Amino acid sequence: MQTILIIYPHWHPANLAGVQRPRLIGNYLKDFGWKPRVLTVKKEYFEEDADTDFTKTFSKDFEGTRVSAFKITKPRIIGDIGLRAFFQLYKEAKNIIKTEKIDFIWLPIPSFYNALLGRFLYEKTKIPYGIDYIDPWVRDISNQKNKRAIISQWVARILEPIAIKKVSVISGVSTPYYSPVIERNFPTIAKQLLNKDSSNLSTSKPTDQTTYQSNNLIYNPHTHKPITQVGMPYGFDPNDHKVKVENLAYPWKKNSHKNIWLYAGAFLPNSHVLMDAFFKALAELRQEKKWNEDIELWFIGTGSYPAKRITAYAKDYDLSDIVFEDRERYPFLHVLNYLSVVDTVMIIGSTEAHYTASKTYQSLLSERPVISIFHHESSAVKVMVDCKADQYTVRYKPEMQQADIVHAFKKVILTRLNSKEWQPDLSALDKYSSKESARKLVDAIERVL
Repeated sequence: MQTILIIYPHWHPANLAGVQRPRLIGNYLKDFGWKPRVLTVKKEYFEEDADTDFTKTFSKDFEGTRVSAFKITKPRIIGDIGLRAFFQLYKEAKNIIKTEKIDFIWLPIPSFYNALLGRFLYEKTKIPYGIDYIDPWVRDISNQKNKRAIISQWVARILEPIAIKKVSVISGVSTPYYSPVIERNFPTIAKQLLNKDSSNLSTSKPTDQTTYQSNNLIYNPHTHKPITQVGMPYGFDPNDHKVKVENLAYPWKKNSHKNIWLYAGAFLPNSHVLMDAFFKALAELRQEKKWNEDIELWFIGTGSYPAKRITAYAKDYDLSDIVFEDRERYPFLHVLNYLSVVDTVMIIGSTEAHYTASKTYQSLLSERPVISIFHHESSAVKVMVDCKADQYTVRYKPEMQQADIVHAFKKVILTRLNSKEWQPDLSALDKYSSKESARKLVDAIERVL
């Protein structure tokens, strides 16, 4: 069995979205002949609240090592744990590589500084590494005026080329997340690399350049070694949904007669125009006496986003009596349990095509009806269609005006209000499982070794 060193600064009991990526894929690596070896940070250096139940979702196959980090200063200057623990992670990774047999290094980002560890370790050890894009590092922030975000993007444009230069595997939750990275940093092979169907490439280990070419492999021009890319979603572990939390407290009154519509998760910067249209649609339906007054809309775990609050949008449209928001993060298993008991699940996606909404799988597996909106090119739309669960899905297109989005929302909301039918084909989710994502990652790694 070969060993993959997964370096990610956060781990349980922090239940951040980023932790889900290495957890979900790592849970199934042994099924494909790879032992997951985790290097992370000690929990006392996390800023996030501990979620002790979250540990129940991790495979016992993980072998982990935790390092210290620099503490948060007052005033808070550096919060990113990937930066606070960078040197400690680098030092311990070298020690692990020296004393153990490591065949590949995998670095999910963000924290974006984590990606630099791959390059630095490669220069010292020549062990191939892969960078996995949970989110784009260099991205469009034209709709933000936050100085911190502007500086962060300036730094990103300097550091990303350094981190990515000698990579062997570029992966991400979907190809659009990382295709601009390849186009910017590997212009001579970008078209060839992105046009490859990675699932059809040979995984044999060639011994010379002629064989490489015959096996349809591509060289990284900076290492003269094979490079490949693979897109695989977060996926899901069906075992997560089997864990019931005892004595669970609900955000709403447990014995309330209200029908709860629930949105669980971060409120995204590129969701504002969609949220505004959603509330306007609700307000118009209410004015037209087509709304069900027994419904309450709850938004939980939305985070400390700096822009206009959800409750402010609700106030604009006189919906404050039925819209409730709790920005605090909830334990992962608590959220899954909440989703399974509500009347309807809401997913307000993004205006960006690359947004995949990992919560799509959790929402579908709750077996509750899902009202959603995504960019029409988002892979999340395909998931909904494949599962025959798109009857309440709005497909956003950039050319749509607000009135168009409102009209589309009104249509799906009315459909939901007037229909109790919900029979998705959950078997169609198998190809999106985290086990399938683990298989794709292993195939990509074995192709370049």
